[in-house]
Amino acid sequence: MILRNRAKLCLFILLFTPLIAVAEESMEEKIARAKSAAPAAISDDATIVVDGEVVHEGSNGWVCMPDTMPGDKAPLCNDAEWMELLTAVGTQADYTADRIGISYMLQGEPEGSGVSNSDPYHANPMSAHDYVETGPHLMIVVPKEMLEGITDDPSQGGPYVMWKDTPYAHLMVPISDSE
Repeated sequence: MILRNRAKLCLFILLFTPLIAVAEESMEEKIARAKSAAPAAISDDATIVVDGEVVHEGSNGWVCMPDTMPGDKAPLCNDAEWMELLTAVGTQADYTADRIGISYMLQGEPEGSGVSNSDPYHANPMSAHDYVETGPHLMIVVPKEMLEGITDDPSQGGPYVMWKDTPYAHLMVPISDSE
């Protein structure tokens, strides 16, 4: 039985690898997607990081990436404070905002690339009771006490707090009515 399953997997890989290779994006396409996350005044001079590698060294302190999570196609551009927050989330390290940080996601989150609004480490975010996909938006991190009194309910139609009871709490600011 195990041999049969391995044979099926090998056959699948042999049959579909050419299709995967054809569908793979070029570096230019990934860079263009990364830059699409923020206004050109920011992204044109930003550092571009693709798959964890700097592919273009910028000059303005911003970092743009074609994916928030590997392969999700949800581009974002972050200032230095947001890069600190993302590093902390990625390493499950403690984080405390002591200043304002801004992240642009002008393309929003493609279908299926959302998250749990309360738990950045939810094992299967799409099955979370509070799964959310946000269209074009800004993310703003501020000292946590500044978030007091702001709803954490994305259905209210305006800004809301994401990951409220974690060190990574931040303000989500939708900038389009298309949600």
